[in-house]
Amino acid sequence: MIVALIVACEVGFWVLLAAGLAVRYLLRLRRTSVALLLCEPLLELLLFVVTAVDLKKGAEPSWEHGLAALYIGFTVAYGHYTIRWLDGHAAHRLTGAPKPVGPPRHGLARARHEGRLWLRTVVAAAVACALLQAAIRYVGDGDTSSLRTFQWAALRALVIHGLIALTYLIWPKKRPATAAARAEQDRTLTER
Repeated sequence: MIVALIVACEVGFWVLLAAGLAVRYLLRLRRTSVALLLCEPLLELLLFVVTAVDLKKGAEPSWEHGLAALYIGFTVAYGHYTIRWLDGHAAHRLTGAPKPVGPPRHGLARARHEGRLWLRTVVAAAVACALLQAAIRYVGDGDTSSLRTFQWAALRALVIHGLIALTYLIWPKKRPATAAARAEQDRTLTER
């Protein structure tokens, strides 16, 4: 039941997002669009309440409850970022607004961008671990090994993402040379 609700929340997220952007840019109803987009957090609240009720009724903590906590953590951390990104692209496609600026591709600017994304993952892991810890305490003496496994999964994802973000700082991608600069480099190499 929990997995079906997670899938329904994910589908609901995209349906509400598409409806909110369509109402905003096609029908030009900004207030209605904001109301639709503000319904997004209600999906996570619904998932949280249903998961808590499921545990309250005596359900054995399982991977489904852990997955629900990870989903809520990810949505809390990355939901607004995703909505803002898609809003910029919808404005560009539907109203002729300027194309949104993408993330930097090179150097320290890219490393800062990756660091900010990693901080979102910190928030996602913290929310998921906090929800899982609350569920562990809520269950009490029952078998909570599956919930602890998902805590470790959140922490592993955090560490892996942190290492990836760190590589952009240690080995920043260099800006490609322009054609003129490459021709100058080739000329100096052939002169040697």
